[in-house]
Amino acid sequence: MSSTHPHTPPSGGHPEDIPSTPQDPQRSSRRTVLRAGAALTGLGLAGVTPSARAEQAAQPSAAPAASAGGYRVGRGVADATGEIAEVGMMGYGRVDQQAQGLHNRLRARAFVFAGEESEERVLLVVVDTAMIFESVHQAVLKRLAEKYGDLYTHRNVMLTATHTHCGPGGSSHHLLYNLTSLGFHEKTFKAMTDGITEAATRAHDDLAPSELTLTHAELRGTSANRSREAFERNPSDLRGHFPEGIDPQSTLLRIERDGHVAGAVNWFAVHCTSMSGENKLISADNKGYAAYHWEREVEGVDHLADGKPDFVAAFAQTNAGDMSPNLDLKPPTTPADFGNTRECGLRQYEAAAGQLDRRGTKLTGGVDSRLVYIDLSGVTVEPEHTGDGKRHKTSGPAIGAAMAAGSLEDGPAFPGFDEGENPLWDAISDSVIYEASPELREAQAPKGIVAPVGVMNAVYPWVQEQVPVQLLRIGQLYLIGVPGEVTVCAGLRLRRTVAEAVGAEVRDVLVAGYANSYFHYLTTPEEYDSQQYEGGSTLFGRWQLPAVEQTAAQLARAMRDGKSLPIGPVAPDISDKTISLQPGIVLDAPPLSHEFGDVLTAPRANYRPGERVTVVFAGAHPGNVLHRGGTYLRVEARKDGEWRTVADDGDWSTAFRWERYGVAASKVTVTWDIPGGTASGEYRITYEGDAKPVAGDPKAISGTSSGFTVSG
Repeated sequence: MSSTHPHTPPSGGHPEDIPSTPQDPQRSSRRTVLRAGAALTGLGLAGVTPSARAEQAAQPSAAPAASAGGYRVGRGVADATGEIAEVGMMGYGRVDQQAQGLHNRLRARAFVFAGEESEERVLLVVVDTAMIFESVHQAVLKRLAEKYGDLYTHRNVMLTATHTHCGPGGSSHHLLYNLTSLGFHEKTFKAMTDGITEAATRAHDDLAPSELTLTHAELRGTSANRSREAFERNPSDLRGHFPEGIDPQSTLLRIERDGHVAGAVNWFAVHCTSMSGENKLISADNKGYAAYHWEREVEGVDHLADGKPDFVAAFAQTNAGDMSPNLDLKPPTTPADFGNTRECGLRQYEAAAGQLDRRGTKLTGGVDSRLVYIDLSGVTVEPEHTGDGKRHKTSGPAIGAAMAAGSLEDGPAFPGFDEGENPLWDAISDSVIYEASPELREAQAPKGIVAPVGVMNAVYPWVQEQVPVQLLRIGQLYLIGVPGEVTVCAGLRLRRTVAEAVGAEVRDVLVAGYANSYFHYLTTPEEYDSQQYEGGSTLFGRWQLPAVEQTAAQLARAMRDGKSLPIGPVAPDISDKTISLQPGIVLDAPPLSHEFGDVLTAPRANYRPGERVTVVFAGAHPGNVLHRGGTYLRVEARKDGEWRTVADDGDWSTAFRWERYGVAASKVTVTWDIPGGTASGEYRITYEGDAKPVAGDPKAISGTSSGFTVSG
């Protein structure tokens, strides 16, 4: 599908039952200034299972030549939205958080970086999703191998998640992560892997000579340390680096072509938990909004249009494990969370866009990559990394009672558990579990163990034990790919280790969290001892960070010396072990005395900017056809005798809500919060869906509201 959007797209609006407000004129002015600054800057400032293929993929073709500068860069963006109704949402671990519609689409944004004078390249993909599971990692690598042979492999492909807590679940092959979604969801898994592959393909096809500039700034008032008690246990050399308990560094990688900014990747540490666990609409949360705002509301990108966008912006995660966007350290509530999400996203955007005016560091020296898998259930950590001068060993994964409590500041999980001490579970662990296994005590104490999932893995795969650790270099920028949620102090230890090995500045070495797979949290040993939520979620015990740090040091030395490393124990393909318990869609039927697409609640005749338009249609289950790359709704304006799309379901100003009506009928509610500055004229809202008959494939249905006027 395609549509035509104006290059002054809509913005603002709160898609819940609260008043919409027109666009803040000060915000608008700021956006104009930043966009002008960007223009001036551009003109003036320069499954793959363990196999021979995997082993080959781990080998760098050669140490990249240190060129005088210049890169070939490709950009791509694609829709990766999965199911939006009757699917458990991923992130908060709440069984009651079942999706009931769509606020904004989830996208994959891909960038290929290649040196002009070598064959080396790296592919970075930032995806609006909670986690990148090994299932997705394997499927995407397999798809890329089918298209490009050995060009994109384990070694040089980094898939990262923004960590939104309001996306659909069911994309993992490991059982623990599918409990709230009633098992594996093939449609969501396919939508995500299709979207990532499509974005990567578009980036590959978009390769063109480009210049890269790296800048740093500081962003405050956007994150808070939600685990200060654990943070304060760290040594002074770590705490002293973060005097406010947060990592304020905002890093921007600017992509320029022919003197113009063509894309950007920003890294900033903050959780995507601005949206609450009460929210039931699929949402890309604060980082998704930041990317949407820059692409759509500032640069006028039409995500439904054919062709290549002129600009692609990604807001990636780094060491956000203990960084909350909820500055009052209280769980967000609906509907206030919509405004909070937008505000947090705007702050990240403004920090990033403001860096366009900085001269920064022009990157030179080509690209490089290394990746190894380690079996975290049994890593021997040498004394140089343990901090106490002794050799230690990790153990099989275990869930702590503090993990079951959830993060009390962002979203509590199960009642009866607490962060910190849990007397019952602590006593059981001390008197039974650790007495029976001194090795487990050495690795896991003082964790109060609730579930020894390492033992459970022997019966059925609950969590992953063989995990990838990666290092990418793009000129002077180094990215440490860690498959989990890294606290700021744990991240600093990793960054310092790599920086020392390769001779880089610490600020130019970043943790790329939520990368390639998922193993929950990564804390310092001192933080682990506090057994807050993050420590209880550090599955492989007190020495997990030293084990990853040891591996990162090996990767850094190998990259520095131009040496290859064996890929190690690649995680097995367990796709044949998935369980799916979600009932299928049997039949769609319109409400009594209605046809599909009928308008059940019509809009008023007249509206003003800042008001909400609501239309209810006789619809069908949106899970029949996901409309990936398309839309379930359109807001259309009449111009020159034609209806032209001005907003769709990817826009912040719209929302799509689904509810079952009787046994087989559905009601679809479409809302449009009219942005400030919307042109006066005639508008209408259309709905596009698909209805499933008793037998056969779903059939396309649609509905159109009566026209209404918007007047200033």
